[in-house]
Amino acid sequence: MKHLFICLAAAVCLCSCSSNTAKPVQPEEYQSLNPDNMQRVRDFLHQTGYYFLATVDGDQPQVRPFGTAEIIEGKLYIQTGHVKAVAHQIAANPKVAICSYNGSEWLRITATLVEDSRVEIKKAMLDANPGLRSMYDENDDNTAVFFLKDAKATINSFTAAPVEINF
Repeated sequence: MKHLFICLAAAVCLCSCSSNTAKPVQPEEYQSLNPDNMQRVRDFLHQTGYYFLATVDGDQPQVRPFGTAEIIEGKLYIQTGHVKAVAHQIAANPKVAICSYNGSEWLRITATLVEDSRVEIKKAMLDANPGLRSMYDENDDNTAVFFLKDAKATINSFTAAPVEINF
């Protein structure tokens, strides 16, 4: 049931990322947060173990699980392979949505993905996720790393006001 909720939440996220029926964070509350603090977003994604990335394939949303999220050189990166359909969808339309659920809160992110083809960034991502080394190498043509640009993240729950983090 938990996984069904996560899949449904990710699909809804793609279609309605900007809608929010909960009480918005007041400006003074928001200013007390660090809007540049992507560490909280990265930690949330790591805590859940995986998240769902939504892309668009023509006029059809596509959602799939992802597990990589690392802060490198002050940017939040994710990783995939160039041979995968998701990489082709990102190339055609780099606007994505991410959704994750930890059992009591859910995180929704909208962002534009920007590919970074530098070997040192690929290496840092793979070093942080050594389980990927059996499939990827920083020197191959398949490894693709992307950072989130113009990201708008919202942490929601049924019991508290949303927390907004922009980076």
